[in-house]
Amino acid sequence: MAQVELIMPKMGESIMEATILKWVKTVGDSVEADETILEIATDKVDSEVPSPVSGVISKILFQENDVVEIGKVIAMIATEGEEAEPAASPAADAIETKETNTAPAPQAQVQAAAPAAMVSIERTGTSGKFYSPLVRNIAEKENISLAELDQIQGSGLQGRVTKKDILSYIENRTTTNGTSVAPSTPHPAVTTPPPTPKVPSTPSAPAISVNGNTEIVEMDRMRKLIADHMVMSKQTSPHVTSFVEADVTNLVNWRNKNKKAFQERYGEKITYTPIFVEAVVKAIKDFPMINVSVNGTQIIVKKDINVGMATALPSGNLIVPVIKNADYMNLAGLTKSVNDLAGRARNNQLKPQEIQGGTFTLTNVGTFGNVMGTPIINQPQVAIMAAGAIRKKPAVVETEYGDLIAVRQMMFLSLSYDHRVVDGFLGGSFLRRVADYLENFDTNREI
Repeated sequence: MAQVELIMPKMGESIMEATILKWVKTVGDSVEADETILEIATDKVDSEVPSPVSGVISKILFQENDVVEIGKVIAMIATEGEEAEPAASPAADAIETKETNTAPAPQAQVQAAAPAAMVSIERTGTSGKFYSPLVRNIAEKENISLAELDQIQGSGLQGRVTKKDILSYIENRTTTNGTSVAPSTPHPAVTTPPPTPKVPSTPSAPAISVNGNTEIVEMDRMRKLIADHMVMSKQTSPHVTSFVEADVTNLVNWRNKNKKAFQERYGEKITYTPIFVEAVVKAIKDFPMINVSVNGTQIIVKKDINVGMATALPSGNLIVPVIKNADYMNLAGLTKSVNDLAGRARNNQLKPQEIQGGTFTLTNVGTFGNVMGTPIINQPQVAIMAAGAIRKKPAVVETEYGDLIAVRQMMFLSLSYDHRVVDGFLGGSFLRRVADYLENFDTNREI
């Protein structure tokens, strides 16, 4: 006869809030331990929240599409067969929300925070936008008025303003025209309009096709996040890209000769990706300053080698699962990790921790038939390598009898790097070392 609190789980170091996408269970439903109760989404990944115990859902405290801070109680589960009268779900009983005891809570939070800040932000703006507690707290601390907040273009679900949006706005707000902009005040007299954040503008009203030959498609949530992340990366890091061409004939011949035996022995199909990852790991050990991140004027050198691999999803979006401690794996282990992560990524089964903590990223553009690419750095990393398609080409081969022209398996490798901390010597030398490891692949290597 006990009530167990269901807490919004911690989804990673930088995740402060999550959006409730869907309640799989409703008030009065029975659940088993580890059975999914709801689906949530963060800025990084969608995930399912399982039940910590077996029991009956007695109370649901937040609606679908609500943005909830990590650590908040989102539901109550009655255990040991308790048949207490459950509180109505806000989603199912929205008409009576004014009479419930939970409705005044957001107002009480705002009133409690008002004395510590110059402005007070309501939960819903004049434009009808909903603001999460985290966004409201940041706005109050930075003296951003509700009218100013309403002008920020949100990249979250249904246009909601996320933590990234408001922090980006604050950064641009204080550096516009190279001068500091005075913070807004609650006084109604405003002689100049608030500054406009440097984010891609979106029309306030839905775009309308002028004729029947134009289709307007709204970005989905993941595409908006990818777009925001790519723009942020370009604004953060001065990108430089270096290229090398590698003769990978030995590697191709070894794989063709051993792929069947490899699958029979390990139960895994070996692609080129784990071989590329292995070469990257070796080169990182030779040039550890590629495996870093930047914090202001500090360079954070990572001892772990966690290789992210860009994976295309059936929806056309992109996600980057991470092979943790790749330097501790042999080729069979890397193959298993690559196949497992790629398969679960395409089926939306990745766990939040599996797309975090990467220190270097590899993208295989050759799978799309592309010969080379100039990828954008996956922040906060400082480098990303693209592997192009392997193609048969005539090439000059040095032999003991002189130079000969022969048909060889050739590919381009490209490395985009952050020129704040990686100069041409380091970036070019690292990329050349990766190519050397691939070119010198041992054709007699045992599987």
